[in-house]
Amino acid sequence: MLVYGDGEEEVDPSSRLAELGKDDGRRLDHDALRNRFIALSGLAQGLADADFAQCGMDRLRPAEQPMLEALQALGAVLLRSWDEDCSGGVAPSLPPFADLPDRVTAREGEGFAHYALYPEAYGLAARRLQLQASPLVIGLRSIGSGLAAITSAALDAPQPVTLRPGGNPFARSLSIDPDLSRYLLEGDRHYVIVDEGPGLSGSSFGCVADWLEDRGVAKERIAFLPGHSNDLGPEASPRHRDRWRTAQRPVVQPDRLSGWVAALAGEIDGWKDISAGAWRTLWSASEDQWPPVVPAWERMKFLVTAGGQQWMVRFAGLGSAGQDKLALARMLAERGFGPEVAGLTHGWLMLRWHQDARPARPSLDELKAYLALRAEPPAPRGASLAELVTMTRRNLPQLATWDPRAEALQQLVRPVRTDGRLHAHEWLRLPGGRLLKADALDHHRGHDLIGCQDIAWDEAGAVAELGLHPQSGDPRLLAFYRVAYCAFQIGAQTLGRGMSPAAEAPRHDAALTRYRSALVDAVEHLRDVDQALGLGIEAFA
Repeated sequence: MLVYGDGEEEVDPSSRLAELGKDDGRRLDHDALRNRFIALSGLAQGLADADFAQCGMDRLRPAEQPMLEALQALGAVLLRSWDEDCSGGVAPSLPPFADLPDRVTAREGEGFAHYALYPEAYGLAARRLQLQASPLVIGLRSIGSGLAAITSAALDAPQPVTLRPGGNPFARSLSIDPDLSRYLLEGDRHYVIVDEGPGLSGSSFGCVADWLEDRGVAKERIAFLPGHSNDLGPEASPRHRDRWRTAQRPVVQPDRLSGWVAALAGEIDGWKDISAGAWRTLWSASEDQWPPVVPAWERMKFLVTAGGQQWMVRFAGLGSAGQDKLALARMLAERGFGPEVAGLTHGWLMLRWHQDARPARPSLDELKAYLALRAEPPAPRGASLAELVTMTRRNLPQLATWDPRAEALQQLVRPVRTDGRLHAHEWLRLPGGRLLKADALDHHRGHDLIGCQDIAWDEAGAVAELGLHPQSGDPRLLAFYRVAYCAFQIGAQTLGRGMSPAAEAPRHDAALTRYRSALVDAVEHLRDVDQALGLGIEAFA
């Protein structure tokens, strides 16, 4: 199934550095220091990957070196601020940069954006390592550029090296030029490999350690800094699994959220974890009404009582991810579709919790008003229609030959910050009649492949989820999206079913039945709208 995707941004490095340079030498609060660090980390990764794409291998790159130097200096300031209860610090001045490309692709750090992974945690974990020689830190791109730099700062190590493991996700490999190979292996080193995983196989970590061991490095001289303390996933090789069990791999989970929340909302009187589907007990006491959830995909969220009020505190993302969602939350609150916003603190968004709200589907007019609001500000493009065709073919083998002429349709797309989650259980009504939209902030830049689409994507979602037809644009685009939307949801439910506890299986099965029925209707609608657009659709059975 094709469900996941990487968030990417095309960046002009010179313009971005000029923007960041405005804060050179200024005292910034801790959040601002971290945001600067994450932005610079994306630039370092983008430059390294642009060079990798050009030459086909990792090497020592003059353009990347000053970026890593700046990141390491900023990482040291960030750690000092953390040690001093997030007191802030002076932003180091950026060094001069020369021969920068016009554009690079900066990938969003998944852990920073979705999984409450703090760069400071890697510096804290690095301090727990017991090293037998001078450390050399190896960061695995994408997110590893920044994580390696703050690790090097914590260890007072030389500038880190970044590598891009490639190939089969379950059997990654490296391509390293001779000069970089010699540099990596010279001297007496203790290697520290840094990334945010491991995932199902841990092969990104493993291929770097394999490369070192195959060239004579003792396994006792290889340590890991991962994003969690779990064992490797089920696709790990025996060699990688054996090494992982005995290697140094400290993990530190920062525990300052209650203090951050209290600074915004006042003294805390109650705290309840409602992550991983636990919110459903508040939505409905009857389990047979619960929608399916995939715990690993859910945002961390808490119900907090503070200052005589109840708030939902949910992870929105560090850096630009959190700032973007804060602005969207405020806009929705001002326009009546969202709860009051207390603020954003260290990536956590605080929203008013309305205990008296009850599930209630929107009327067609209410839905149209909400989608008109979502359609106002333009946004960066998400997956292209051609990529959505690839996803549809992968998730629905019966449509493997579908050829909808996506290039012509692409001209109709005007990307906006789509909701992407119009499911019936996501709508709430207050006693006074006002409609609230829950879970409205994340899905235009989630950890899936969809991203920002034309508002017709949400219109397709309204048909499948609510049985409402709020069409506002070209009927051909809506017809295309209806098929693609069902294909995505079928893929997500199928993949999610295999990742969820057994108790969730019947709920995923019921959702799959519903989406398959919606797919039949979507295909018939596609035929009715434009036979030419539906080339290959006859293969559907």
